[in-house]
Amino acid sequence: MKELAADGIPVTVTCRVLKLARQPYYRWLQSPVTGAELEEAYRANALFDAHRDDPEFGYRFLLDEARDAGTVMAERTAWRICSQLGWWSAFGKPKRGKGGKRPGPPVHDDLCAVVDDKGRVRHEFTADAANELWLTDITEHRTGEGKLYLCAIKDVYSNRIVGYSISDRMKSPARGRCARQRRRQTPTPGR
Repeated sequence: MKELAADGIPVTVTCRVLKLARQPYYRWLQSPVTGAELEEAYRANALFDAHRDDPEFGYRFLLDEARDAGTVMAERTAWRICSQLGWWSAFGKPKRGKGGKRPGPPVHDDLCAVVDDKGRVRHEFTADAANELWLTDITEHRTGEGKLYLCAIKDVYSNRIVGYSISDRMKSPARGRCARQRRRQTPTPGR
């Protein structure tokens, strides 16, 4: 707005076009940085100084260091500033599982997809030959000794189970075993 006003366009017109009130603009002109923003900058500076001295500290220790330096703030404020600026402890907690990875799209979901006459996507589970389309499922069964997992693979053409695996826990080797049994039990066409 300052640049437009310098070019001769009145502030009133600029505010009307941008649908802004004039009073907040003039208030901002007098004080572009609010007191809360200035206080936040001082707090961030104190946390940064503590982080630069001891990068292995997390936000709780950084908060203690900032308090010792004379900058008082709540624990939640220190956490928010550290997380926004990416100041983490050099020694974080170990990630569990796959580290927060999200599953991707279905691998071959499009093999069964058919668009009907109303434009909706439907799925038809049909096959014209053996080993063309397989369906798989993992089922959990509760027993007196714990849980039991069953992974089964069904050939759509013959409507028969062509591979399976049973285990007391869901794990990658069980899926691999299931795939190996599937390959052993079903003859490959042309071989």
